[in-house]
Amino acid sequence: MTELTSGGDLSQLRRLNSLALIKALREEPAQTLTDLSRRTGLSRASTEDVVRDLVERGWVAVVPPAAGMVGRPARRYRFRSDAGHVLGIDIGGHKILVVVADLDGTAVHSSRVAVSPSLGRKERLAALDRAVAQALAGSGLTAEGVWAVGAATTGLVDAAGRVLLSEALAEWTGVDLAAHLRRLVGAPVLVDNDCKLAALAESWRGVARHAKDVVLIQAGLRTGAGLIIGGRLHRGFGNAAGEIGALPASGWIRAEEHLKSWPGADPAADEVAAAGAIFEAARAGDRKARAVVRRYVRELAVGAAALVLTLDPELVVVGGGFSRSADLIADPLKRELDRWCIRTPEVRISEFGDEGVALGALRLALEHVAREVRERGDLGGPGLFSHPLADHTGR
Repeated sequence: MTELTSGGDLSQLRRLNSLALIKALREEPAQTLTDLSRRTGLSRASTEDVVRDLVERGWVAVVPPAAGMVGRPARRYRFRSDAGHVLGIDIGGHKILVVVADLDGTAVHSSRVAVSPSLGRKERLAALDRAVAQALAGSGLTAEGVWAVGAATTGLVDAAGRVLLSEALAEWTGVDLAAHLRRLVGAPVLVDNDCKLAALAESWRGVARHAKDVVLIQAGLRTGAGLIIGGRLHRGFGNAAGEIGALPASGWIRAEEHLKSWPGADPAADEVAAAGAIFEAARAGDRKARAVVRRYVRELAVGAAALVLTLDPELVVVGGGFSRSADLIADPLKRELDRWCIRTPEVRISEFGDEGVALGALRLALEHVAREVRERGDLGGPGLFSHPLADHTGR
């Protein structure tokens, strides 16, 4: 980094130098001043001065020397990923999952609360409150230790974090989810559609992390899609991109109905258990269960093919709870896509199971923190994001 001071803003230069050092420390931990000077292009004196300031502010920590080392080793430094934490929340039809992570995105604790699609608004929000409280308690944090919250929900969500439309959850349309979570945690809150955030998770740390153009099919009791175009999450003008399931001809509504047609289902089982039993029976050789799965995949492929023909992606990723039955889905889906598509992309199965949405929500929160660090005039200390900021949309 060039150290020009004449005619420039010294405070701005110091902030840029600080950001350069933080970036270098996040890329490779436990570095000496010499290492950092070389990686950033700063002089040794400037590096030492900025590192000292970052240690005082709580962004950087000194690494204790390894046991048994001879002589006086050079002091090494690391980025304090534990200086702050973020929450990633998945508010689904059958579960609410809250994941607590540090600033490197490493999960430190999670909490899961079972719910049902028929729960009313008040009951679902109460379950959300319980899940958040359990996650914070389990990680030893208070609300003041949360720097940002990413939340995912079914349905169409606006930029302010309000649910504009949700057909899957009772009384959920109109919920101001961002406002509710801000009152609960007191931190910036970003809300988005669950399928979109599942795609973001795959692009961040999943099977699509090296791909630029991706179609994510969220396969479960409800089917949806998320799109990565040019390496970025694509939301569309009204945040409704990928909602092809709303078109009856896409087959996704019929795909879900097929799962209810298996005669071997236990009438007392809930939807999650019943769907799992179908795949288990198909895997065990039950002919009727296999037929149900085949019909399900054929319908799934119709909407998937429409997205492939439109976007020509590098990858199609199958995520969601049904991704755990990849042995029954992946190859048949590819064969169906071969029937309809001019060029069939590679089909991969997510490794996240039903946790991908919460991971995408974590990524949303971390992106907000990184953006605020870049744009604020002063890095501040570890409590930088402990209180609400003026803009909570992150868009």
